[in-house]
This record gives sequence, structure tokens and C-alpha cells, in this order.
Amino acid sequence: MKRRQFLAVAGGALVGLNQAARAQQAAMPVVGFLNPTSSKLYDFNAAAFRQGLKDIGFIEGENVRIEYRWAEGDYGRLPALAAELADLKVAVIGATGDVASARAAQAATSRIPIVFTIGADPVKVGLVASYNRPGGNMTGISAITSQIGTKRIEILYQLAPRSRVALLMNPDNPSAAIEQRDAEQAVRILGQQSIVLNVRNKDDFKAAFETFVREGADAIFVATDPMLLSQREAIAAFAARQRVPAIHFERQYPLGGGLISYGTSVSGMYRQAGVYSGQILKGANPAEMPVMQPTKFELVINLKTARALGIDVSPNLLALADEVIE
Repeated sequence: MKRRQFLAVAGGALVGLNQAARAQQAAMPVVGFLNPTSSKLYDFNAAAFRQGLKDIGFIEGENVRIEYRWAEGDYGRLPALAAELADLKVAVIGATGDVASARAAQAATSRIPIVFTIGADPVKVGLVASYNRPGGNMTGISAITSQIGTKRIEILYQLAPRSRVALLMNPDNPSAAIEQRDAEQAVRILGQQSIVLNVRNKDDFKAAFETFVREGADAIFVATDPMLLSQREAIAAFAARQRVPAIHFERQYPLGGGLISYGTSVSGMYRQAGVYSGQILKGANPAEMPVMQPTKFELVINLKTARALGIDVSPNLLALADEVIE
């Protein structure tokens, strides 16, 4: 075969392969992934979501495409990002992170199925009609983590009794008011005082930390919020500098140097959201898919951090821990 003929044949084959690849990609179902944080700081939960899809038979790049939309810590961007996913006519939207993402997706479409991960009661916040039969186009996983604020205050007190607890809250989170109320009540029952430090984004932490020092607070309660989780290293560093205990809602905090966490597995929720999304791709109706609730709560203690803070962890608390980081 002459060189010119060979190039023509090879070129035609390459065009054919490219066209086939584009056709295959176009035929893939597309899943939207909406989150209020960033891919850099929340990649472990996005990976859990992908694993859930894989569990049900969908592998990104092979037989499913994922359109990611990250709000980079700005909750105000969520409605526009949700609208983008709706305009793309994705097959399902994983509205992850918390109520703000779910509400943004809910406002963007009443037709595209939505799978949420939230830490609140989805019936009370108006996402679904009931847990068993959600109705409409939404279902998901609800940990109702806002209701275990009392337990976290009790654990913090048992670990290191303090008199003035700072509640680190994101007021833009629709679940914040309930969690704050429960934590404040627990603080009062234990005869302590509390102050509230509101942070809406990473730029607010400097002022919040200055208020902590000025008010003489001596412990930190970190609320259930994805933006706060994305700043876990900054929170752990501040607690270490001030030599104060802090309790968190997710094991990623003590893995990153925080003292202790108590709550459900957030990554487990994301994985289940991926499974639900895959089931919807296979034809399941979200209106008939019960909202799931995690039943296991994890207590994780970082002993290295405890020693650095001069805190002795009691044998009883260690015995209750699901994971102890040496």
C-alpha cells in the first residue's frame, strides 16, 4: 500500500474511532453531583459516591459520566449550579452536603430524580412527604445528625470538663438552628456557658478565632456542616495552638489531627447515595425509594492529639471508641 493510501486509510480509521467514542460517551447516562464545598477538600466523599455507583454496576468513564458542580464553600452559588445540572438534563442529581444542596436541586427541577444526603429531617424541611414513600422526585439518606448535638456535648464534657464552650456554626446551613439549640440546652444542663461563633466561609475563621480568645472560651463544639469539614485542618491547628479540646461530627477530623468525633459515617452516606443513584439509572422510582437512615454512630479518638493537649482519656471512653488513632 502506498504511503498516501495508508495515511488515508489510517486517518479514516481514526475518525471512525473518534466518532464511535463520541457516540459511546453521548449514550452514557449522566449523573449530576452537587456539593457546597470543593473537590480538593471533599474528594474522599466524592470517591465514596463513585464507589456506590460502582457497587451497582456503573463506573465513571466506562458506562456513566458524572458532571461535578462544586460551590467552593459559597452556599449562595448552589441554586445556579443546580440549575446548570437541570439544563444539562442529567439522569439524576446527587444533591450532597446537606439541606442547602437538596433545596437548590429541588428548586431547579421537579422532573429529574434527586438523591440527597442531609443531616436533618427531610419531612420537616419539606423535601419529601414521608420516609417510607417520599413521593415526587426526591429521596436520599438522612442522618439527622443535628439531633445528636446533645450527645457530643456530653462526650466533650466527659473527656475534658470545661466551663465555656464555643459553638462553631455555619448560619447559612438550614440545620444549624436546630443543632445550636440542642447543643446550648446540653451546655446549660451541665452547668456550663456557651458562645456562638458564626462562620459562613473560610474568610470568617480569623474573626471567629479572635472572638474565641477574647471571650475566654476553653472548648470547641464543631457543628455538622460540610463547609466546616472542609476547613478541618485549620480548626485542628487552632485548637492545638490554644491547647483546647474540640469535638467534631466526622472521623475525618481526628484523622486530620482533631481530638475526637462522634457521628454517623458521612462517607457511608455518600456511598449509599451513589447506590441509590445507580438504582435510579436502572429504572427505580425515587417516589417509592424509602429515605434511608444510618443506624451506626462512630466514636473516634486521636490519642496523639489528646496527649499533646495534656488530656487523659478515661478507660471507659476508650472502651466505647470505634477507632483509636495512636
